[in-house]
Amino acid sequence: MGTVVLYASVSVDGFVADDDDRPGPLFDWLSNGDVPLDDSGVLTVSQASYDHIRPYWDRIGVTVVGRHVFDMTDGWDGKPPGGVDHVVVVTHRPAAEGWDPGAPFHLVDGVEAAVATAQELAGDRVVEVAAGEVGGQVLAAGLVDEVRMDVVPVVLGSGKRFFGSVHAPHLLEDPDVGIRGDRVLHLRYRVRRRPI
Repeated sequence: MGTVVLYASVSVDGFVADDDDRPGPLFDWLSNGDVPLDDSGVLTVSQASYDHIRPYWDRIGVTVVGRHVFDMTDGWDGKPPGGVDHVVVVTHRPAAEGWDPGAPFHLVDGVEAAVATAQELAGDRVVEVAAGEVGGQVLAAGLVDEVRMDVVPVVLGSGKRFFGSVHAPHLLEDPDVGIRGDRVLHLRYRVRRRPI
């Protein structure tokens, strides 16, 4: 099974978007460098960010998101973002009418079933879980192996929390990666498996 990673860009006060679901400057680091991150020509980062992010992105086999993100992006027009092979969507509702049943999106009820489906699809590749409500639920279920965050030097004040509405403490190991990019700090923590 591949590693399950909770991931997002985040403000220093712990938000992945403002109250209206806008990321504001959280993604500015993805376009302020001179090294192309992918073939789109849109994403350009510092060399330090590229050296950290590109190998990680190349290992992602499946992304798990909530229905809210899926609907906000219009299902990425049926094409998984970032070249990922599959997207597993945690939802209690069926796909919208007219949705292409051949698109590599899998609508699953509940986070445990979503992670199981994602791991089956990913094989030994990474299962990435989008931070926010669903990410917090996956963490609370004890299914996250590591937390990755791209910390951006901005304070949003309020909004959508990185860990969603998690209400119990969860210990992480000391950060084993800390890389300074241009206007971003890339961090990685392993999730501690023993109780607090």
